[in-house]
Amino acid sequence: MKITALKTFIVPPRWLFLKIETDEGLYGWGEPVVEGRAHTVEAAVHELADFLVGQDPSRIEDLWQVMYRGAFYRGGPIMMSAIAGVDQALWDIKGRAANLPVHQMLGGPCRDKIRVYSWIGGDRPAVVAKAAKEAVDLGFTALKMNGAEEMQIVDSYAKIDAIAENIGAVRDAIGSHVGLAVDFHGRVHRPMAKALIRELEQFRLMFIEEPLLSEHIDAIGEVAKGSSTPIALGERLYSRWDFRQVLESRVVDIIQPDLSHAGGITEVRKIAAMAEAYDVALAPHCPLGPIALAACLQVDAVSHNAFIQEQSLGIHYNGTGRDLLDYLVDPHVFAYADGMVAIPNGPGLGVEVNEEAVIEAAKVGHRWRNPLWRHADGSVAEW
Repeated sequence: MKITALKTFIVPPRWLFLKIETDEGLYGWGEPVVEGRAHTVEAAVHELADFLVGQDPSRIEDLWQVMYRGAFYRGGPIMMSAIAGVDQALWDIKGRAANLPVHQMLGGPCRDKIRVYSWIGGDRPAVVAKAAKEAVDLGFTALKMNGAEEMQIVDSYAKIDAIAENIGAVRDAIGSHVGLAVDFHGRVHRPMAKALIRELEQFRLMFIEEPLLSEHIDAIGEVAKGSSTPIALGERLYSRWDFRQVLESRVVDIIQPDLSHAGGITEVRKIAAMAEAYDVALAPHCPLGPIALAACLQVDAVSHNAFIQEQSLGIHYNGTGRDLLDYLVDPHVFAYADGMVAIPNGPGLGVEVNEEAVIEAAKVGHRWRNPLWRHADGSVAEW
């Protein structure tokens, strides 16, 4: 069997899908994307096609090494996301050829389902408590919210009080035993993070995500000192080498590699195993589409340290357009129940993409960009 073509589809709300075809009629789907840079990643995927067309798709490890080591310049969000989508599609082909789900080819599952959390927004806090209550009423047992709006490197305690009030309103709305995670989103800098983390201790959070940007990993231990809240990060890390520094620092309790950013199934499987050796939990980042979620669930199935999975059903970033289930032949493949989702057991990634819907949506496409925020003084704020 040989790879014959790589076809890409930029589809709403902000996703990029990839279909790899073969000369035997088998195919696989992947989701290579960086949010806000879909067209750039698409170009990178087609550059990788020079290494892939004519090759045996079953040689996944070798093709991964070719894509990574075949370039003098390597790593980073664009190249690793392009590799990630190709890798997902290759595993999908391999599973379809064997009529097995990917997790069976990775040693078999150690779980049948995994807890999921629902995003409830929080960028602008006016309606977040209402959204939290609605998510719990739908059956979710864990939620995540953005904790902070724009925040200067040194800001006022009025900002901290407002954040605490907002999170407190959510906690009051959902009760004390629903899991609640707060994402700082890299918006908070070291001087304010110390005070903010202390203030949030009272809410018994499931975790605090990106208390600082990942480039300040050496300072996270300092800002989290004395707090019992688990610390999570990793969506802006792209390889096992990036995660090695995080794990060796011993200041992070949960890693969040993204299966569409960090080299795909092949790489994140290795990252998860590294984390297990450090007694660090796995919670893959995935505010993306159905192919990315399916890939995450295959890795969750075989990773003993996986404990919860992000997913984008109804996520505020999707707006009022296409949602997670809209590109699937069978939307029931993601069987949500009691705050959990079942691991798909179909061949390959376990989902069947509705190609006709994808082709139609690609005629619309998207140019999604994240908001650009500014502080009151006019300087650019972290989003």
